[in-house]
Amino acid sequence: KAIYESTCASCHGVSAKGDGTLSAYLTKAPSDLTTLARRNGGTFPMQLVWEMIDGRSGIEIGPHGTRAMPVWGQEFRQQALRNPSDAPRGPEWYVRGRIVALLDYLARIQVK
Repeated sequence: KAIYESTCASCHGVSAKGDGTLSAYLTKAPSDLTTLARRNGGTFPMQLVWEMIDGRSGIEIGPHGTRAMPVWGQEFRQQALRNPSDAPRGPEWYVRGRIVALLDYLARIQVK
């Protein structure tokens, strides 16, 4: 939850319903993250959400790339490189840990 609140809530809202404080300033409205499973036939789309959060591709792109959402995989990697003591297993393990924590939180807040 803490990672969600520090990285996602400003756009998606504390409630994860797409009503964050920055949502009014975005050209594309943030998704309601509590309905991901419902919109995917009742199953949380783990791989799809992982890819959306990570956002990295085979080419280097800016912090937002061509997407409406930040490329968190790139940002988390930079955080690990700036603070190596936070990533004793290396930057990619740090990235994966952050994304897994977000996936766990998002999966737990899905509406029935």
